[in-house]
Amino acid sequence: MPTEVEIVKIAAIVLALMIAIIGHEIMHGYVAWRYGDPTAKAAGRLSPNPIVHVDPIGTILVPALLYISGAPFLFGWAKPVPVNITTVIRNGGYKGAIAVALAGVTWNLALAGIAAFLFDTLFTPQPQSLFAAFGLLFLMYSVIYNVVLAVFNLWPFPPLDGANALRYLAMEYRWKRVIDLLNKIEPIGMVLLIIVIATPLSTWFFMPAEWLINLLLG
Repeated sequence: MPTEVEIVKIAAIVLALMIAIIGHEIMHGYVAWRYGDPTAKAAGRLSPNPIVHVDPIGTILVPALLYISGAPFLFGWAKPVPVNITTVIRNGGYKGAIAVALAGVTWNLALAGIAAFLFDTLFTPQPQSLFAAFGLLFLMYSVIYNVVLAVFNLWPFPPLDGANALRYLAMEYRWKRVIDLLNKIEPIGMVLLIIVIATPLSTWFFMPAEWLINLLLG
C-alpha cells in the first residue's frame, strides 16, 4: 500500500501534468477564437473541465506506464483541440497561424516560469506538513513537465507545434524548400518521433529541456 508521502507525490505529479497538457490544448483553441475561429469554443473545448480533454491513451495510459516503469520523466497529451486554421489565416494572416501553433508552448513556458518563481520563493528543505510538501512537489513538477512539453512540441517534426509554426513562417516568407521538406516528412513524422524518443537521440533532443529545468530550479 502506498505511503502518505507516495500518495502526495503521485497527486502532485498528476495535477501538474494535467494542467500542463490540458492548458496547452485549450490555449490553441483560445488563440484561434481570438482570431475569429469559433470551432473549439462551439465544441466546448475551451472549458477547463478535464473530462472533455482527456485522451484515454495520452492522458492516462502513457503517463501511468512511464511512471510504473520508472522513466526519468512523464509525458502525455490531451485530445487535440479542433481549429479551423483557414479562418485564422483569413483574419490574422500567417502570423495569426503561427500564434495559434505556438500558443500551447507559450502556456507551458509561462507556467514553468511562474512555478519556478514560486518554488524559489517558498522552498524549504523540510516542509512542516503534507500540504506544504504537496505544494512544493506540485511546483517542482510543474516546472519539469511544462518545460519538457514545451521543448518536445517545438521539435520540427509534423504534426508537432514546432513544425506547424515553421510551415506557416515558411509560407509567410515563401521559403519553398522548407515547405517542400515539411511536406515530404509529414507522412513519416510520427515514425521519426518514435525513433528519436526510443533511441539515444532523445538525449540530444531533450538537452534544451534539461538545461532549462536546471536553470529554473537551480
